[in-house]
Amino acid sequence: MSIDLDPRPSLAPEPASPPASPLARTSVRTEPSSTDSVPMHARRTLSRSTAEQRFELVGCWVAALALSWLICGRLMPWDGPLVFVAVTIVLGIALLTVITAIDAGRPEVVDRIVTTVITLAAALVGLALVSTVLFIFAKGYKPLLHLNTFFDDMAGVGPRDSLDRGGVAHAIVGSLIEVGIAIVVAIPLGIGTAIYMTEIGGKFARVVRTIVEAMTALPSIVAGLFIYTTLIVGLGVPRSGLAAAMALGVMMLPIIARASDVVLRVVPGNLREASLALGASRWRTVWHIVLPTARPGLATAVILGVARGIGETSPVLLTSGAASFMVTNPTDGVMNSLPLFIFSTVRSGEPIYIERAYGAAAILLAIVLVLFVTARLLARPRKGSR
Repeated sequence: MSIDLDPRPSLAPEPASPPASPLARTSVRTEPSSTDSVPMHARRTLSRSTAEQRFELVGCWVAALALSWLICGRLMPWDGPLVFVAVTIVLGIALLTVITAIDAGRPEVVDRIVTTVITLAAALVGLALVSTVLFIFAKGYKPLLHLNTFFDDMAGVGPRDSLDRGGVAHAIVGSLIEVGIAIVVAIPLGIGTAIYMTEIGGKFARVVRTIVEAMTALPSIVAGLFIYTTLIVGLGVPRSGLAAAMALGVMMLPIIARASDVVLRVVPGNLREASLALGASRWRTVWHIVLPTARPGLATAVILGVARGIGETSPVLLTSGAASFMVTNPTDGVMNSLPLFIFSTVRSGEPIYIERAYGAAAILLAIVLVLFVTARLLARPRKGSR
């Protein structure tokens, strides 16, 4: 029997227990304290609605309709669809508030009310737009069925002549000529003003931006009076399509300048810095970097300005006047336009003339809708762009 008398301790380490994994640590649950045992309402989902919430929404509006019929038709002497709609909206919002507050907290109630109000406002605006478009086309479809409406003028056509005689070709051509001249004048000035406000800056740029924002709300009659006093009275220019085009240019200029200013300010600053770092001048940076980058937005600004100018009546009435025949020379006397043709024919009081006015309004409305749709398509980001 041998006994180990070596007093040195053993150098072999003891096996250490492996560290607890993160999953093991997170799986440990603590006992709830006495303060955690307070019951709380289950929060509703704000980003998307459940089937129960949709059922509550439909039920509240059906109940609101029934209560409105009972109040307006039986209890109160309230007549008219406007009162019925107003009472229905008020009762619907009240019922939604009560139903939501039963099993939800204050944030959910506020969210439901604000969402309902915003949705109703958007539906009201959409209803007004759709009803206007449908009303105009429903009243003016008869003249549009005749091809002479698009290719003839009103020379020698009386107020009581049938719709197969005469047309609005002279007004369409006049509008296109006047707006074309206004575009030639307003685009360089508007985009140049936006470049000055964005790229040059300074104290005077703030003054220019203030003036542009104030001119955005300029009444059209003021623009017409300005051109009338400066060109026609002051310089002796005769009343013609050219003077009307200048008035339309005054109306289009602040719209193009303001929208272009917003678009140019969105262009990333690092693009300008990179161009200047490579040795390019400020003008070459604006011409080759800033303007190509903002081209879709600038096109949208131009189309919005054109849509504003093509529907103006009072500047054309003051500076040009109405003609019943075709005029293609903007410096040769009066020149008609679609808004002015609509204004003059509606004032006649003759039923056939009023139908012609609705037909011209439908054509003008179609042109404006095409311009706005084109603006939306140009403003839409392309695939792969950020």
